[in-house]
Amino acid sequence: MFARNQDVKLLNTITEGDAKVVWKMFHDSVILILVTSNDDSSDFHTINFLDLIYNAMVLHVGSNAVTATQNVEKLKRDLRVCYSVFDRIMEGSDLCGYLTLAVDVILCMDVAVLQEYLDAFVEAVNSEFGCLLVMGKVAVASGRWWDLSSTELVLLSLLITSQPECSSRDIPIFLPQGSPKVAHRLATFQIVEGVEICVICGPNPSLLEIEEKFLFNYWNPAIDNVKQCLLSHPRNLTPSMSLDNGVLGFILVNTDERKCLCSVFPGGVHSLNNKANEDLTRTRRKSLLTSFYKSVVGSLFPTPQTVKPLPEYIDLDFTHNAMETYYCAADHKAYAIRNDTYQLFALFSKNVPNYALRMLTEETLNVLTKDRLV
Repeated sequence: MFARNQDVKLLNTITEGDAKVVWKMFHDSVILILVTSNDDSSDFHTINFLDLIYNAMVLHVGSNAVTATQNVEKLKRDLRVCYSVFDRIMEGSDLCGYLTLAVDVILCMDVAVLQEYLDAFVEAVNSEFGCLLVMGKVAVASGRWWDLSSTELVLLSLLITSQPECSSRDIPIFLPQGSPKVAHRLATFQIVEGVEICVICGPNPSLLEIEEKFLFNYWNPAIDNVKQCLLSHPRNLTPSMSLDNGVLGFILVNTDERKCLCSVFPGGVHSLNNKANEDLTRTRRKSLLTSFYKSVVGSLFPTPQTVKPLPEYIDLDFTHNAMETYYCAADHKAYAIRNDTYQLFALFSKNVPNYALRMLTEETLNVLTKDRLV
């Protein structure tokens, strides 16, 4: 505030205790301040974090309530509904969308069959927006669902996974880019534990009517196909997909279609019990992948096109276009590769020879993208 009064732009600072403080003003009315550890990653990631927090507020209460409120105390009370999503963004989860700005997906069997059932159900409830979530990740979705912005797709998944488990929900939402001032209706229905149908629809039909008239009729014939989806969890891959044993985890981002596939169990849960990798727990693997992604994107790899234009103080004019990079530590190795459509960040066992990292990363990318499921 002092700098602004002196007509000086001060956008972040680093403390002696190796902490970073970053802030951003939204619509000349709301300032969000982030205090985090300084990991030397691009400021793109902290700005992305603040944008996501602001849009989470808009998702719940609308842009008018956030930027034009006359009663700050009322706004504070209204924003309590956002806390669970804030926690998901700050503490992390099985999802990676908050980091990559691409919605998390899961690869399931019989996707063509599931797509037919989903499209029929969405049309029956007078909607065009719907998806099938498996453990919070999109298995299939309607065409209009993919037309939503990256931020909206990511926040909807975070919102749904942050809610207590229940058979159905009816939640008023605002779409931060598509409809920030007019509320829509998000309805979710649990088919089996861990699998939910989500639709954005109008006031009719009612939640009870959808449950009694449409849900059973449209999804009961597909119940076996739906249960098969759970076989993909927690690997997030179909049972038939196999990766090299040296791959401990990966983040795959489709930058064109804004989809993200992440796994810390590509070899199955039993791979955590491998003596050579016993120190790399699930949490540790996710942390290493997150750190590697943040160290590469914004400094060596370009940032997602969906967030441009970036603040002018973030300089992303590369001296060269890096296509690959790697990192070796005492307990793991990591390799990143990109092309026109995909960015892959792979985590490897320390026992994998350095000369094999590139070959294994390319093989992994080919396996994951062979059928264009991501």
